[in-house]
Amino acid sequence: MPRSWAQTDVGAVRKHNEDNLLARPELGLWVVADGAGGHASGEVASGMIVEALSRLPADLSASELLSGIRVTITQVHDALRAEAARRGGDVMIASTFVGLMIRDRHFACLWAGDSRAYLLRGGVLQQITRDHSLVQELVEAGTLRPEDAEKHPHANIITRAVGADDEVLELDKVIGQIQPGDRFLLCSDGLSKTLSEPELQSLLGAPEGVPPTELLIAAALAHRVNDNVTAVVVEV
Repeated sequence: MPRSWAQTDVGAVRKHNEDNLLARPELGLWVVADGAGGHASGEVASGMIVEALSRLPADLSASELLSGIRVTITQVHDALRAEAARRGGDVMIASTFVGLMIRDRHFACLWAGDSRAYLLRGGVLQQITRDHSLVQELVEAGTLRPEDAEKHPHANIITRAVGADDEVLELDKVIGQIQPGDRFLLCSDGLSKTLSEPELQSLLGAPEGVPPTELLIAAALAHRVNDNVTAVVVEV
């Protein structure tokens, strides 16, 4: 069974933590959800995701788990949209979602929004998710340089989320084989927008001793992170 560490913090500026996380090593499932900033009840949305996934039975096969995650997220998406409609006006109750599943010698990652998954393998860090965000679309269109994306005035606008406008929510998926020594990082954008990739790589690969999540959160706080910050690390 993989080892894992999970930690969330309100950050250096915010008063409420709209991030939520889930660690179920017995099921091979880890999740980070970030309630969409500025929207009503972001913590409600991220909490509903985690609470619903926490109810998945522990004896699911790999294919049943993958299917169960998709069905659960769709149900939460529909419930959040219905609650927003009930409240009326321009209310949106939404959250990003990134989930990592590890079974046998394989991993699968599902996501919507800009919470990220990284893989540290052989000392090299690779981002394995692609942000569903306005600045990512601008980068891919060639109108914004990647190094300017984090400081763009619309860097916080996400184009896909659980509970957002789209009637049907599509989750992107990446699958692959795991190798001994692999370390996965799931995080909210509070971490990925505060620490550079070299910093993430260094802290994620730090020698045994202090849990890697503690190092990552402490570094973000030292940078005066202006958002909630969440990190989940899974080691094969």
